[in-house]
Amino acid sequence: MGRWEPDARGRLLKAALELYAERGFEQTTVAEIAAHAGLTERTFFRHFADKREVLFAGADALKDLLVSTVAGAPADLAAIDAAAAGIEAAGAAIQEGGEFPRVRAAIIAASPELQERELIKLASLATALAEQLRRRGVGEPAASLTAEASIAVFRIAFDQWVNGPAQQDLPGLIRESLDALKAVTAGR
Repeated sequence: MGRWEPDARGRLLKAALELYAERGFEQTTVAEIAAHAGLTERTFFRHFADKREVLFAGADALKDLLVSTVAGAPADLAAIDAAAAGIEAAGAAIQEGGEFPRVRAAIIAASPELQERELIKLASLATALAEQLRRRGVGEPAASLTAEASIAVFRIAFDQWVNGPAQQDLPGLIRESLDALKAVTAGR
């Protein structure tokens, strides 16, 4: 590919995923990613702060979607149901990513460094969700408990989706996981 071709960010993302999957995250350099994409390292750093950011660049958009969905939920909706609306919206957005989320998950699973970064991202989502629930008038510890439980539901459903058949519906798995949590907490 020539350097003049459009979509440098997309080309870098594709090149990074291919190399991470083939060689592993730790063994892949920024120079190799840029060369594989037919671009320069300088171009890489215009789009990503470092090679981890290729995998985490969408975290802020996901957090914004989660928070705005909870903020827009009807005021009379229970906290857990408002949080569920947020994590379902996040799940739907992830599902629209095609194979990227599954490839990304496999790359992260193979790297302790990336696993740590993923946990930090999930903690950040829980913090943002708890803050939005507090804005809705949910007190403590209910806001934090609801947020942490919701992120656990999200993570478990995501793992089922990634490791299951390709045709599964991630928002549906999120609803099923939340229903299972509700059943457990109700003593059923």
